[in-house]
Amino acid sequence: MSSDNTGVIEQLRAVQDDPVRLLRTAHALLGDRLAVMSSFGAESALLLAFVAEAERDMKVLFLNTGKHFPQTLAYRRELADVLGLSNVEDIGPSPEQVSDRDPTGELWAFDPDACCKLRKVEPLNVASLPYDVLVTGRKRGQAATRAAMEIVEERGDGQIRINPLAFWSAQDIAAEMQRRALPPHPLVAEGYLSIGCAPCTRPVDGHEDARSGRWSGLNKTECGIHVAG
Repeated sequence: MSSDNTGVIEQLRAVQDDPVRLLRTAHALLGDRLAVMSSFGAESALLLAFVAEAERDMKVLFLNTGKHFPQTLAYRRELADVLGLSNVEDIGPSPEQVSDRDPTGELWAFDPDACCKLRKVEPLNVASLPYDVLVTGRKRGQAATRAAMEIVEERGDGQIRINPLAFWSAQDIAAEMQRRALPPHPLVAEGYLSIGCAPCTRPVDGHEDARSGRWSGLNKTECGIHVAG
C-alpha cells in the first residue's frame, strides 16, 4: 500500500457505522492484503459472525501461542465450523525458537514480556507482513489503554487497523450474540471475560474491567501486538 493511506481510510470511515458493510468494503478494496486477527476469546464470536456475513473466505489469523486453555482451542474449531469460515490459519512461534528461549515452558512466570514477544509479537509480525490492513476485535470499554481507539486507525508504522466493535459495550455484544444464537466461549460462565494464555489469565468479578484478569498483579496491560513499532 502507498505510504499515503488517506484515500483508503476515507472510504472505510464512510461505512464504519455498519460492521458488515465496513468489512465487505475493506475486502473489496484490499482483497488478500486484508486479514482478521481473532483470539477466539470471550467476545470473538460476534466479529467472526460479521466476517462470515461479509465474506466467508476472508483470511482469519489465530495466534496459537502453545499456552492457550484447551477450551479455547476447542472453541476455535467450533466457531469456524458453525460460522462456515473457510480460511482460518493458525500461526505461532517456531518450535526451534521455543526450545531455545523457553525450554522449560516457564518464561511467562519470570519474564512475561519476553514470553509475549516470543509467542505472540514475533510470530504475528512475521505472519502479518503480507497484509496492509488487519481487523481486530478490540473495544474501547475493555481497558483504559483502549479508551481513545477509533474504528479505523493508522498505526505509526503505516499499517491500518480496523476495529469494527470499538464503540460496542459488553452489554451490546452479549445481546447481539444472544440474538444471533452464537455459541459462547465455555470459560465465560466461569468468570473469564477476557481470555488469553492460561498461565496469565484469571477470572474477574463484576467490579473490574474485563482485561483486569490479564497479567493480574503486574504492570502490564497489553501483550504488544496492538502497539505500533
